[in-house]
Amino acid sequence: MPPQPVPSPATRTPGSAALLTALLDPGSFHPWDSPAAPPAGAGPDHRRELDDATRAAGTDESVITGRGRIDGHPVAVVCSEFAFLAGSVGTVAAHRVIRAVARATAETLPLVLSPASGGTRMQEGNAAFLAMVDIADRIAAHREAGLPVVGYLRHPTTGGAFASWGSLGSLVFAEPGALIGFLGPKVHRALHGEPFPPGVQTAENLHAHGLVDGVVDAGGLRDRVAGILRCTGRGARPPHTPAAPGPGPDPDPDHAAGIRPADARTAITATRRDDRPGVRDLLAHARDVVELHGTGAGEIAAATVLCLARLGDTGCVLVGQDRAALRPPGPADLRVAQRGMQLARELRLPLVTVVDTVGGELSPAAENGGLAGEIARCLATMTRLPVPTVSVLLGRGTGGVALALLPADRVLAAGHGWLAPLPPEGASAIVHGTPDRAVEVAGTQRVTAGELAALDAVDRIVAEVPDAADEPIRFVRRLAGVIEDEIAVARTVQGLHRSRSGATGG
Repeated sequence: MPPQPVPSPATRTPGSAALLTALLDPGSFHPWDSPAAPPAGAGPDHRRELDDATRAAGTDESVITGRGRIDGHPVAVVCSEFAFLAGSVGTVAAHRVIRAVARATAETLPLVLSPASGGTRMQEGNAAFLAMVDIADRIAAHREAGLPVVGYLRHPTTGGAFASWGSLGSLVFAEPGALIGFLGPKVHRALHGEPFPPGVQTAENLHAHGLVDGVVDAGGLRDRVAGILRCTGRGARPPHTPAAPGPGPDPDPDHAAGIRPADARTAITATRRDDRPGVRDLLAHARDVVELHGTGAGEIAAATVLCLARLGDTGCVLVGQDRAALRPPGPADLRVAQRGMQLARELRLPLVTVVDTVGGELSPAAENGGLAGEIARCLATMTRLPVPTVSVLLGRGTGGVALALLPADRVLAAGHGWLAPLPPEGASAIVHGTPDRAVEVAGTQRVTAGELAALDAVDRIVAEVPDAADEPIRFVRRLAGVIEDEIAVARTVQGLHRSRSGATGG
């Protein structure tokens, strides 16, 4: 993917005070920092630099820490002041970060980390450089405690700041137009005699490559952090306004009167309708949806949605296959799914997976990318997660990439949902040497929701009356309510289904 064009960043990086004002509730910030003193061993020249920086920046160091509120909920904040020696992190600043993160952990506070820094302070050498280790350790401990960490990379974030506290958020966002990269432009020019290629070290390019979850201004960051807090049960929730009722009562979601189980032909035909609702329609009925983008390690998904969301009043991590995607899911999609699984584990949130795919990518790139291994790793992870899990067979469930998201404490299926090892035409070609007997083969493979329930692979069927595409709003509303109910069931019976020997993998 070529570098992405970006808007020009501001010539002067907004200071820490501007960020805190935009992010936090008015008057809620209370600093944690004690007055800074020059680091041990600082010579007269460096002391003068520190004094000059204090006068220029209006702060006594390059990092400001403290506690504030977002929509009334307390959070801890660690924020760079770029005007202080280009936000460079010396020993005093590093220890501020370490102490603040430790205090946030002790007080069970969500944490917002916002560097704008040239990196390690060269005047302080290895004493400052080695502090990256302790910073990373404290942030890892905070996340292991089940506490959210949100990163916000401002212009510019480079070097050791990017390679430690800038990259360790549960979710990471970036300021529009920000220069972000490991190797600072000044260093690259000095070492190589030419500027770094344009358009690479930018917030937008990092987002295009799945390294940050979004590019937002400070107001957008506040909205996302507030949503994250509500999804994780740590934020004030706005009053719930139920959706306007549809025309007439909804049928019982499990066994609508007069609704007969679909046969294979009917199910497969229904799920191939272009107007059938998918995961995006489900999310349109969710609240506080905060999307994550990519693996965080340089890959993006072709056909997989990963987000935090609330279904009713229940926060969850949701991983869903997008039936409207232009490309099938490949290895990167499954690595994104695994990121979602690990995030659910870390934040102690229920995991909801949505299966709806024509099958995985079949290409040399998919083979080289380890598609089979990623399917296996998804299956192994799904069956061992220590949080409530609910999977939804929403439509087409074709092949290993569908099965990869199916194992759960509770498995739901739409009335026309189906699961098969191959597309019916492919299975027919193997069995009969022709794709023309696809419906016949599907009828023998027990692919439908009703047949999967008989195999103990599906716990509950959500009726379509008569077809989800004919009642998209009512169907999706009904499905969202069933998922919320089944998360509650999964909390009480978690693990009971893992002894199964059927298709759900345990």
